Amino acid sequence: MGRKDNALESHGGGKAQRSPMLCGTNYPLSIAFIVVNEFCERFSYYGMKAVLTLYFMSYLHWDKDLSTAVYHAFSSLCYFTPILGALIADSWLGKFKTIIYLSIVYVIGHVVKSVGAIPDVGDSTVHIVLSMLGLVLIAFGTGGIKPCVSAFGGDQFEEEHTEERRKFFSIFYMSINAGSVLSTVITPILRGDVECFGGDCYALAFGVPAALMIIALVVFIAGSGLYKKSPPEGNILLDVCKCIGFAIKNRWRSSKYDPKREHWLDWAEEKYSKRLIHEIKMVLRVLVLYIPLPMFWALFDQQGSRWTLQATRMNMDFGEFILKPDQMQMLNALLILVFVPIFDMGVYPLIGLCRINFTPLKKMATGMVFAALAFVAATLVEVNVTKTVVEPPIASQSLLQILNLADGDVTVNFPIPGGDLFPDPIKSYEDPLEYERLQLNGVNQSITATVTQNMKTVNCPLFFTEKKAYSLILHNDVDGIKCNLVEDNIVKSDSGDAYLRFISAHQEFLNITVGSEHFDVRTGYVVTPNKTVERGEYRDVKCKAGQVVHSIDLGLLDFGASYTVILKNQVQGEIIPHKMEDVHANNIHIAWQIPQYMLMTAGEVMFSITGLEFSYSQAPANMKSVLQAGWLLTVAFGNVIVLIVAEGAGLEQWMEFILFAGLLVAVSIIFSIMAHFYTYVDSAEEEKKFRDDVKYEEKDDLKKNQTENPYPDTECRTTKM
Repeated sequence: MGRKDNALESHGGGKAQRSPMLCGTNYPLSIAFIVVNEFCERFSYYGMKAVLTLYFMSYLHWDKDLSTAVYHAFSSLCYFTPILGALIADSWLGKFKTIIYLSIVYVIGHVVKSVGAIPDVGDSTVHIVLSMLGLVLIAFGTGGIKPCVSAFGGDQFEEEHTEERRKFFSIFYMSINAGSVLSTVITPILRGDVECFGGDCYALAFGVPAALMIIALVVFIAGSGLYKKSPPEGNILLDVCKCIGFAIKNRWRSSKYDPKREHWLDWAEEKYSKRLIHEIKMVLRVLVLYIPLPMFWALFDQQGSRWTLQATRMNMDFGEFILKPDQMQMLNALLILVFVPIFDMGVYPLIGLCRINFTPLKKMATGMVFAALAFVAATLVEVNVTKTVVEPPIASQSLLQILNLADGDVTVNFPIPGGDLFPDPIKSYEDPLEYERLQLNGVNQSITATVTQNMKTVNCPLFFTEKKAYSLILHNDVDGIKCNLVEDNIVKSDSGDAYLRFISAHQEFLNITVGSEHFDVRTGYVVTPNKTVERGEYRDVKCKAGQVVHSIDLGLLDFGASYTVILKNQVQGEIIPHKMEDVHANNIHIAWQIPQYMLMTAGEVMFSITGLEFSYSQAPANMKSVLQAGWLLTVAFGNVIVLIVAEGAGLEQWMEFILFAGLLVAVSIIFSIMAHFYTYVDSAEEEKKFRDDVKYEEKDDLKKNQTENPYPDTECRTTKM
């Protein structure tokens, strides 16, 4: 994942002990500890984050909008806190101690988060408090060490080993992606395939990342004696902020226009050096280009929220294995490892052969367009996915389907305006087609339906509540047709499991075990509660009637479907199940998400990696940390955008995807216009030019002083006389 750390290659000086080298190379042994630490830390972060959205929905029982909002609020905080980490490291503790102390905070956050996922620890309020506290601590931990670890790795190299340092950052980047890939594969398995406390094992899914973070801390401390540790050198970011603040205040207080001060930053010359002011001007030109960038991250980071939620409503069967919805995120990291060499050694050289000047800013704008196309692809998938979803009823509406378990056809009518919902006769044991919408006069309404069979009519008093779905079960009784209105579940399972319930027309009490779930089925057409059952083939389900055990065939219980199974009377000593599909199974395969991931990853390669290289090349040597802070803030603000839209827009999911795609296209156009007027600089040349200008100004001042006073010491000598 191209922006997993977004750490620019800054490194400090300072005299310190020299680390032993690896096997006759110019690579310090200490970097092995740093790379392993980064792998374990990234495993812990992305492993925890992979299951976070489903944890909010399945364990804390939040709706998808609140889950998405909290997910992106957490992601945003993770990219605001690096500024705090940089301030602590540069101004107070140094990189080594900052990594140690904030890693301890990080570990505590993971442990608190894991404890909050144990059902036996308090009630739902306690779980929410522990979960939020854990996430805040994790955000401060991961964000605080983010600007320190890569720079600390760079510090281990001698100044002359620039090529080795460059390769180290490539290895460092690979460790990030390796940790991400493995964690997004493993933690969903721990969540879904391991059962604990009677359900998905979120405590284990969070506990293993916690253990990896403890290992990361132990490994980093183990290398303590080998590190070259640079002391705090003062925070350049703080100096930049002070200089800008002084210039603004000084200009505001001055009532006169000074033609010698062409730029507003020149008003800081009374207090700050011309070199610092010149370098801030260079940085500000890049930071202005950063203004449109958060919109890209607003789309990119939805892979872990909206796209994961989309995956829960898709078919995840690959024949040999069943993919979990939160595992699909690994595709981004895998594609990054494939796309980076393809673009570097194939795509970009081919574009160069076509004599197209594909500048870094053009690459970034193109990356934005690819991300927008990814959301167009996600929209097409979403439109087809929603065809299997029952749209919930709105205010003053209820949903109704009819299950005719009687011996013959029936007709049902409701004596209200628009009450002719079922104009055709309903056949016996006919699968319901779709839910019909029943318009109510208010929040609740009592309606007496008329049910006719063989010219005989029965009145059924029914009570409906808005925004709920119902099944009207009709069956024969000694007095004719009997009516039973039951509330239905129309919401698909977050994990892709199937919902199952039973109705028994059998004469005995039945005990049925399906997978790990047990159903007590009473006689008299009583409906059992809906329970989630893992998707799979259930050909030999044990059904116990008294001392006799029967075997029934339920067939495939598919992803996301809701089933009602009617158990008919015995036929030659057997119980015959009749399965009805209340909510359609997920019939869109999750492989259809691959195009949107490919487009998004292509956009990431062109946008994120190029953006880092561009920022690095355009910044003065001692200002790269300032641009790193600015870059990380674009990620933070991108997540804020998603948070606002998720909570405030109230759009259908496919419309929200289109909105994001349209906004990013508009932003890419604005960015392209800004990029057209940007002039690329060579930071080394700018440095040389600045030094030459300063020398010229000093000579000019000296010449001017000599002209005004050719005998500078005369006044002094006269005084002595």
